[in-house]
Amino acid sequence: MVDISHGGSAKIPRRIAATTLLCASFILGTTVWSEESQPESFALVELFTSEGCSSCPPADRLLGMILSAARRDKERLFPLAFHVDTWNHLGWVDPFSDPAYSRRQEEYARAFHLKAPYTPQMVVNGVDEFVGSNMWRARGVLTKAMKTPARAAVVLRLQPAKAPDALLVDYKVAGAPANALVHIALVERGVMSKVLKGENAGRALRHENVVRIFKTVPLGAQAEGEVELKLPSTFVRRNLSVIGYVQDPTTLAIVGAEGAELMI
Repeated sequence: MVDISHGGSAKIPRRIAATTLLCASFILGTTVWSEESQPESFALVELFTSEGCSSCPPADRLLGMILSAARRDKERLFPLAFHVDTWNHLGWVDPFSDPAYSRRQEEYARAFHLKAPYTPQMVVNGVDEFVGSNMWRARGVLTKAMKTPARAAVVLRLQPAKAPDALLVDYKVAGAPANALVHIALVERGVMSKVLKGENAGRALRHENVVRIFKTVPLGAQAEGEVELKLPSTFVRRNLSVIGYVQDPTTLAIVGAEGAELMI
């Protein structure tokens, strides 16, 4: 069983009207580049959250607990916090939000046959979704995921780019479907934010593994490639990780994942 420390409680999800529409495996250092990598079970956790939603802070804390447990136990758990822009119209613009993340959540809503997206929502390996603050549901789903053999092996290698403010992410994938997509996410730990307006006005919020950059590329016939990430000076580099994962665009199932922490 995945050991998520401390307590948690489920909150009623925030429904979105139809008209309003990750760190690493927590192995320190860059993942070793190997031609012999084999698929290993994993849990890729996507939390859709917002600083403008009063129900979301408990889910943010739960994601932090998952991250802490993964780093402590060296589990292959890959948490990512996608901040959606859905609630920005309520008086507080989430500084980490991106419309692309809202569109990603909408894809899941259609795949799961939901009436509408909601926050907070967790999606694990693209196949299980639930209210993002429900610790007991998270524990069960994560335990199941960690017992499920992975289909694909993913290997990452991080290296400096020519530009001083850029990072190259080399990836290799084996065992994925030919039409698969590779997602490369740069995430930042320990992000603090003081919310001045909206439903969480006056609260100081802490976020873990906030998705700061997200790029998607087709896997391609060679099943390998390179992605360049530009790192703004506002990012705290010692808190950055890269999570790479492979998704079947037809079913939205995540078939393989890996991560690496920046050491540059």
